[in-house]
Amino acid sequence: MTYCGIDCCKECSRLAECGGCEKCGGHPFGGSCVAERNKDFSQLKQQLIDEINALGICGLIVENLNLLTGAFVNLEYPLSNGTTVKFLNDKDIYLGNQIEIPNSERCYGVVANEDFILVCEYGCNGANPEIVLYKHR
Repeated sequence: MTYCGIDCCKECSRLAECGGCEKCGGHPFGGSCVAERNKDFSQLKQQLIDEINALGICGLIVENLNLLTGAFVNLEYPLSNGTTVKFLNDKDIYLGNQIEIPNSERCYGVVANEDFILVCEYGCNGANPEIVLYKHR
C-alpha cells in the first residue's frame, strides 16, 4: 500500500524515480500529493466530480478523476499579451482526466485539487490549449 492507503504506485510509470509514496513520505517527485493531504480522499474526489459536472460545460461529463503528476498535465496557456503561463506545479500530484469533446478533434482536460478546478480544451498531444474555466473552490 501507499503512504495514504491508496494503491496508486503500482500503476505509476514513474515509480522508479520516486521509490513509492512510503519511501518519499507522501511527497512523490518532491511535491505535494492531493491524496496524501486529504484524509477523506474518496469524498473529495466525488465532490470534485459532482462540481465539475454541475458546471454545465457542453459535452463535459466526468466519470472518474485520476492521480496525475503536474509535469504530465501542466500545459502552457497563451495569454492575450502574447506570453504564456503555467498554472500548476510540475512536482505536485493532482486529480484529473481527459474527456473527448463530442463531434470534435479536441479534448477537455480537467485538473483539480481541494483549492481549484481547471478545465481547458486542447488538440492532439495538448496542442493549442485554451482555458475554459479556472475556479477557486
